[in-house]
Amino acid sequence: MLQFFTGLPVIVRTTFLLILSNVFMTFAWYGHLKNLADKKWYIAAIVSWGIALFEYLLQVPANRIGYTQLQISQLKILQEVITLSVFVPFAMIYMKQPFKLDYVWAGLCLVGAVYFIFRS
Repeated sequence: MLQFFTGLPVIVRTTFLLILSNVFMTFAWYGHLKNLADKKWYIAAIVSWGIALFEYLLQVPANRIGYTQLQISQLKILQEVITLSVFVPFAMIYMKQPFKLDYVWAGLCLVGAVYFIFRS
């Protein structure tokens, strides 16, 4: 399995790890609002830190792999696109928030950011 993963292009490995990292990040940042709303804030913080550990165990290798071929600005924009791509389904499905047209506008702005940061 690991051999297959290392044979993939850098951008694919980086993106895959950042997606997984963002799932953990989103739950660490916002999941406590639903799951631990009745607990003290410091309990939510400790649980969130525990979840964030897994985020960092994926995010740090993702950025190290990506930085071998991508500029740091490209890594950042890639991260932001992935963040919105993970956050919107999380907000709608898990947190039961309604769809907002603002998600589309924000996504289009990020498409522009991707264009400008990746053009050569």
